[in-house]
Amino acid sequence: MALVPFPGSQSTALQRPPEEEDDDLSLVGKMSFLEHLDELRKRVMHAAIGIVVGVVVGFTFHQWLYDFILQPTRRVLPAGSHLIYTQPAEAFSLHIQIALIAGVVISSPYIMYQVWRFIAPGLYANEKKFAIPFVVLSSLGLVAGAAFNHYIAFPFMIAFFGTFSSPDLQFLPALTPVWSMYMKFLVAMGLTFQMPTVVYFLARMQLVTARFLAKHLKYAVLIIFVLAAVVTPGGDPGTQAVFAAPMMALYLLSIGIAWIVGPKSAKTDQLLD
Repeated sequence: MALVPFPGSQSTALQRPPEEEDDDLSLVGKMSFLEHLDELRKRVMHAAIGIVVGVVVGFTFHQWLYDFILQPTRRVLPAGSHLIYTQPAEAFSLHIQIALIAGVVISSPYIMYQVWRFIAPGLYANEKKFAIPFVVLSSLGLVAGAAFNHYIAFPFMIAFFGTFSSPDLQFLPALTPVWSMYMKFLVAMGLTFQMPTVVYFLARMQLVTARFLAKHLKYAVLIIFVLAAVVTPGGDPGTQAVFAAPMMALYLLSIGIAWIVGPKSAKTDQLLD
């Protein structure tokens, strides 16, 4: 027999729907500002510990990494010449920086996992299952960007600058400028190769579609070549193409990813466009 509450009685609480199904959706609201700060502190500390472990591993192989990173530059040096450094601590500092960068790269999956753990409470229950794709795709993007920089982009650029060497003008680059240019390209390529990861999650959350990306392809081409002109030290079209080509390839790949994982119905596409 159903209970009929009297007006003003407290038994109306019996008719409230259960809240267990909303626990995931209301978790953010239950966390205070201080709790968010504490969670951020916890994730930063865990990421820092991961970086320290990675740095220890990286420093173990710092000499091999040092030779590996400078190999493209050494190949274009004139016969009998060497890289130089003009400050007493310059070479030592470079070894330390290489160990730090190696530590970040080695620990990048763990760092991405900590980033995910911080943002996960603000996601719906069906979005939290993206943790593994997020960690895997972002880590692969970082490694792919670093590999493209080391084997294609940076060797091409350093070889291009070496072509200006002549009998009256010898190419003897200093250590710090070479490392600075290498790091600039490394960061640029690492960020660029995150494009498929970003599009993957935007498409899964139905914020972008393949139709939208294809429709705005001409604007993407313009933006890509502007970015390539900013990143590239040289102003000639050849060096710009070295950076623009992977961006275009990644954009086209992103269209394919959005088509695979995004909404399929034309009605949804029209709404999102």
